[in-house]
Amino acid sequence: MKSILALCIVAILLTSCESKEKLDRKTVLSILKEENTYPKPVTEDIYVADPADAKRLLDAGLEDAGLITVQRTQSLSEVGEPLISFTEKAEQYLLPVNDEKIQQVKVADEVIEEVTGIQMEDGENRAVVEYKTTFVNVSPFSKVSKIDLEKENVRKVNVVLYDDGWRIGNNRK
Repeated sequence: MKSILALCIVAILLTSCESKEKLDRKTVLSILKEENTYPKPVTEDIYVADPADAKRLLDAGLEDAGLITVQRTQSLSEVGEPLISFTEKAEQYLLPVNDEKIQQVKVADEVIEEVTGIQMEDGENRAVVEYKTTFVNVSPFSKVSKIDLEKENVRKVNVVLYDDGWRIGNNRK
């Protein structure tokens, strides 16, 4: 009788010591934040010597807003030199770049709105998580972006349970 009781106690201890973490929406949000996935800056490349980009910025009214100045004429010796220069007012939207012919500007920040679903796969060790994102901190340079900043985006990410907890896994296309 004592051996049956001892066996039951051991069985209870083994099943209660299972180390699998439950994947829920709160856990997914913390994983995405820990992995520095979100908030994610949305950027646009401006080719400062490109007449087409200069026209695009002018058409968007960014010169009138005091964010840029555009050199409207160039001599033959100045061909390839920057046509677009950014004002002090635009500095808060400029991102560091290595190429002096290209300037990256911040358009907005993409943030997670909500986790909409968790689909478990491979038993309980892998899951596909679906979530919605929206855009905040929209800059005046959003006028030249082709991204629809008003729409919610539905994204998917794979998460995998490792011995130390859940982590973002390899994403499938």
